[in-house]
Amino acid sequence: MSLGADPYLSLIIPSYNEAQRIGTTLESVLAYLRRQPYAAEVLVVDDGSRDRTPDIVAAYAPAVTLVRLPHNRGKGAAVREGMLRARGRYRVFTDADLSTPIEELEPLLEQLEAGADICIGSRELDPSRLLRPQPAYRRWMGRLFRRIVQLLVFFDLPQLRSVEDTQCGFKGFRADVAEKLFAQARVDGFGFDVEILYLAARAGYRIVQIPVRWRNDPRSHIHLLRDPLRMLIEVARIRLLHRPR
Repeated sequence: MSLGADPYLSLIIPSYNEAQRIGTTLESVLAYLRRQPYAAEVLVVDDGSRDRTPDIVAAYAPAVTLVRLPHNRGKGAAVREGMLRARGRYRVFTDADLSTPIEELEPLLEQLEAGADICIGSRELDPSRLLRPQPAYRRWMGRLFRRIVQLLVFFDLPQLRSVEDTQCGFKGFRADVAEKLFAQARVDGFGFDVEILYLAARAGYRIVQIPVRWRNDPRSHIHLLRDPLRMLIEVARIRLLHRPR
C-alpha cells in the first residue's frame, strides 16, 4: 500500500459506534491494500460515535485518515463527506463490518477500469455467494422495500429496473462521477443509496452490477422498526428533493 499524492483508490468506511469491529476491519483492509501495486487512501468517517471508535481509528494514522462529523447525521451524510474529501481516481465505500469481504474490490475496480461510471455490489445476482444470509424477516422486508423503490423512484428509469439490491454497502465510482453525484445528494440516512442511483440514472451514467460474496452480521445497527420507516420517508422525498426548478 502506497500513500501517493494522487491515489488510485479511495476507500471510504462510514462508522457509527463501531468500537467492537473497526479495529479488526482496518487490520483486514490495510493488510489487503499493502499487497496491491497501486496507491490507496483509507478514510473512516465517524458519524458522531459515542464510544471509542474515533480513538481506535486515530491509532492507525497515517495509514488511515479519520474524518469526524460533530454529531450523528446518518450513513448517507458520512459517505457523502468521505466521497467529497477523497482524492482517489476511483472511490469505493464499504461497510464497517466488512459484510462484503475486502477482496471483492478486485472485480469492482475491474469494471470501473473497463468503462463503468458506477459499479455496485449485489446480493441478488448470485444468491449462492451469500456466506451467511439475512434472517427471513429481513429478506422479506428487503423485497418489499425494493418494490416500493421501483414504484416511487425508479419507475421511469429503464436502467434501474434490473437493480434488485440498492442497499448493499459496497459501491464504487469514478472520481468525477462521485464528485458530481454526492455534491447533489441530500439524503442523510440509509435511503441515500436509492438517491445516488436515481441521480446517476437521470444523468445517464453507466451503472454496472456485480455479484458479491456477503455475510450477514447479526450485530447490525439497523433498528427493526425505526430505520425502515425513516428509509421509506427518505425514498418518498427523493423526487421532490430533485425536481426540476
